[in-house]
Amino acid sequence: MLTKEYLHEIFEYRNGELYWKNHRYKNFNGKKAGTLHHTGYWHIKTKNKVYLAHRLIYLYHHGFLPNYGLELDHINRNRTDNRIENLRVVTKSENERNKLTTSKIYGITWHKKNKKWQVQLRINGKQKYLGVYNSLDIAKNVLNLYKEFANNDSN
Repeated sequence: MLTKEYLHEIFEYRNGELYWKNHRYKNFNGKKAGTLHHTGYWHIKTKNKVYLAHRLIYLYHHGFLPNYGLELDHINRNRTDNRIENLRVVTKSENERNKLTTSKIYGITWHKKNKKWQVQLRINGKQKYLGVYNSLDIAKNVLNLYKEFANNDSN
């Protein structure tokens, strides 16, 4: 099992990256650990197992990994930005909701076929379709109006 102490013994953390400090092959010491995987995440092999770099970095700093039902999220959605201040613990549903959309606004995506901005939200587990619009500004207004209406309606 990996521990914070073990990670501090073999790695040095610098600005979102881990560097080998005590590798069994001395020529690796001082070099950046891991490889960039085709999924966009950095992978690091230690103790004969491959780990996601952002999980090692979180453990390196906090001494634990999120429990069952919780995940680590890159706040800026950049999978290669593993700075500790860019990592946060979220629920699975929060992580799904934070997935990058084409507009970078949750609830608004580009509809390729119609070449318009599509607005839809998931509320209480149900998908609510709010239409497609020519401009992103109009789509934002529809989204904001619906959120305001939904909030007032629930009182």
